[in-house]
Amino acid sequence: MIKVLFVCLGNICRSPTAEGVFRHLVETVNLQDKIQIDSAGTSNAHLGKAPDERMQKTSLDRGYDLSALRARQFGAKDLDTFDYILVMDKQNQADVEDFVTELEQLDKIRLLLSYNPSALVEVPDPYYGGETGFHQVVDLVESACKRLLIQIRKAHGL
Repeated sequence: MIKVLFVCLGNICRSPTAEGVFRHLVETVNLQDKIQIDSAGTSNAHLGKAPDERMQKTSLDRGYDLSALRARQFGAKDLDTFDYILVMDKQNQADVEDFVTELEQLDKIRLLLSYNPSALVEVPDPYYGGETGFHQVVDLVESACKRLLIQIRKAHGL
């Protein structure tokens, strides 16, 4: 089983969107029995809460249902559990890297947009912005997740 984790600050906007998008892509190619997907936040501010309503609506309009997801906090055990840890921005990356105890754990951590050939390096947090920010998140996440799935399939012969 290949295990993929998406991480943002609160686990209510960007990372649950990435989880929902990636899950949809994985199910589309019938690999849900080979790839496990989860998301987490570096903060504990929203533990147990559903994704932001604006993010849920924007995602659902694009065919991604996030309603069953609930926020959880990233922990040290995630570094051992997951093969791929995709962070939304450099602060998330630094926060996750604070948990690293073995050098090889660093190889698991990457910015999600490293899989997206856009000019952006980070997925912007739409929480305090307007509706366009939520659409931008889905656009960026979709593009990166498609390329991530291609890379995982090549790397693992799927």
